[in-house]
Amino acid sequence: MVREGKGRSLLQNSDMQNSDMLDSEHSRELFAYYGLAVYYGQALEQQLVNLILLMKMSQGKAVSDEDLEDLYERKMSSSLGQLIHEVRHHFTFSEEETRQLNELWKQRNSIVHHYFKERIHETFSPEGRSRMIKELEDFKDRAQELEISLQQYTGAWIAQLGLNAESAAALRRLEHMHSESLHARSMEEEN
Repeated sequence: MVREGKGRSLLQNSDMQNSDMLDSEHSRELFAYYGLAVYYGQALEQQLVNLILLMKMSQGKAVSDEDLEDLYERKMSSSLGQLIHEVRHHFTFSEEETRQLNELWKQRNSIVHHYFKERIHETFSPEGRSRMIKELEDFKDRAQELEISLQQYTGAWIAQLGLNAESAAALRRLEHMHSESLHARSMEEEN
């Protein structure tokens, strides 16, 4: 057996490097699932903003493009909890959807604000990372499912309110303008 120093063989070092690589790959997978969980939490927020905009449009409170854009920007800066409370005042969800919204809201806040601070010790073992990945994947799946339900409500409401394709296109333009605005801000921060 070839010795390298301090009593370790090259084979043992190779095994350690492979183990480190696997751990590193596993860590990247954990961070990827964390990113997906945050993404679907934000998609859920987006659908709640869309519902609020539809409510305001149906009430005649956001008629001009400028009013709609201003309202959109204000609502996009609201927290998930604020959006949920506002939507609940104007829109009736099933008991199950309300329960899901509340659970996802709490879990999303924990993921965004505390997840790695509270769970850092679990990131050091494959078992801990696997548990975390499972949790994040479960959150992502549930948030995605609810977001799709909200999309269906949005589409049904557009049809029910008799909003034309132009109104629906206005919502899509606002989403696009918001993403461009965020991109421009991130570019400014980099410079």
